[in-house]
Amino acid sequence: MAKEFVMLLDINRIMQILPHRYPFLLVDRVLECDPGKRIIAIKNVTMNEPFFEGHFPGHPVMPGVLIVEAMAQAGGLLIGLTTGASGKDSICYFAGIENAKFRKPVTPGDQLRFEIDVVSCRRGIWEFSGGAFVDGKLAAEATIKVTYFPAPK
Repeated sequence: MAKEFVMLLDINRIMQILPHRYPFLLVDRVLECDPGKRIIAIKNVTMNEPFFEGHFPGHPVMPGVLIVEAMAQAGGLLIGLTTGASGKDSICYFAGIENAKFRKPVTPGDQLRFEIDVVSCRRGIWEFSGGAFVDGKLAAEATIKVTYFPAPK
């Protein structure tokens, strides 16, 4: 029987690993992480998000591109927890997005649960497969490639 690795991270620890800050830090908590393999994280979606002002007035919907960005940030956290890299000494960049599908709208009051799995890591490019769930239902999914470099000085 394989032992499951659980690691809970709050927003303070997340900000030590990721360089992102408001309004672009899109992960609030890590519920579980098995370094090098998998991460489960959440984003609490509130009406206070700046993008809701224009997307869409009277019918707020979280932009799909930001859901994918949040999934990539969860992947960046997984890289940081696997390699020991932090937002002070490295930065992650998108290297590719494939097979992105959006299944249901995400609206204020929803909690996004990101389930991200490592597919591969070759020559510094990490490939992740993941989904974003609301109330146990798939809201979005994508295959994401991310690479990281030393942070600019």
